[in-house]
Amino acid sequence: MKTRVAVLRQAGLPHPYAESKPLSIEEVELAPPGRDEVLVRIRAAGLCHSDLSVINGDRPRPLPMALGHEAAGEVMALGEGVHDLAVGDHVALVFVPSCGHCMPCSEGRPALCEPGAAANGAGTLLSGARRLADGDGGVVNHHLGCSAFAEHAVVSRRSLVKLDPALPFDEAALFGCAVLTGVGAVVNTAQVRAGQSVAVLGLGGVGLAAVIGAVAAGAREVVAIDLSPAKREQALAMGATLAFDGADPECVDKVRAATGGGLDHVFEFAGSVRAFETAYRITRRGGTTTTAGLPPPNAAFGLPIVNLVGEERTIKGSYIGTCVPTRDIPRFVALYQRGRMPVNRLMSGRLTLDEINEGFDRLHAGEAIRQVVVFP
Repeated sequence: MKTRVAVLRQAGLPHPYAESKPLSIEEVELAPPGRDEVLVRIRAAGLCHSDLSVINGDRPRPLPMALGHEAAGEVMALGEGVHDLAVGDHVALVFVPSCGHCMPCSEGRPALCEPGAAANGAGTLLSGARRLADGDGGVVNHHLGCSAFAEHAVVSRRSLVKLDPALPFDEAALFGCAVLTGVGAVVNTAQVRAGQSVAVLGLGGVGLAAVIGAVAAGAREVVAIDLSPAKREQALAMGATLAFDGADPECVDKVRAATGGGLDHVFEFAGSVRAFETAYRITRRGGTTTTAGLPPPNAAFGLPIVNLVGEERTIKGSYIGTCVPTRDIPRFVALYQRGRMPVNRLMSGRLTLDEINEGFDRLHAGEAIRQVVVFP
């Protein structure tokens, strides 16, 4: 079948993207689903920094590539072997497919699935296949097994989680990345307990999801840190108790003074070495610094080992919030539906597919939290 897709053919084009147009909207050929695959009509897809980092070249991927990984849609057709979904089911796409058999999957850590990571790096589905081809018959790679900036997508069954159909598609899309990563980092990776103190650096969609996750987890204090005054105000409106300007040269001293020496858990989502250094410095003795930011591959941090040992510090990485998507997406949706996590407030705009380059300009400029491409 033919479908319209946002394709990246060259990374690192200059800003503004509204002029350079790194994403071209193309009509491509989408092959039918193979074994253990599903054809999904995409209904909504969020713009994320992980997409932007491919567009700007920070995270090299095989090109050309159909981008997009945070999405929700409706099942249109089932490949051979898929028996636990039905046509018409609502689903969220998950950007690491889990094989269910490798060592991390066997240990209950599907975010670290080894075949899934290999397929994502190669630009294929979990099976190793590519189902997209351009008008000249050339291969188009899949972004994280999803390629969701598209009217339709073929994905592995292992990339899908069934959703409550009462959940609107534009809200449902946010659960596949922003909520999994941000809330998951709080409740799964760091395991924040009621009464502990939390700070969040980097208040994009993932960081603000972490703020609402910390509030839902019962943190007694939630400190929000960002360069943007508007995002700091948004965090306070979502339950943060204090907010600080990350560009302030006295930010570390002010946070430590306001929190009695630092916080139990500090989360870094900005994807920069400077932000991680700030996060580490405002973590209290015996505390945990967790990062889910994705800086360029050559970014490095010099660790003060004596401080790590003498203060019994913990540093953790978090990928997809250490989530088990089939377990966590339904429970996070339930918390949202009960009014415990205002996920809908992460949304800062709705776009058409043809407006996607302008959307990434806003994301690059820090003017948006979560913009969602909505398909009719």
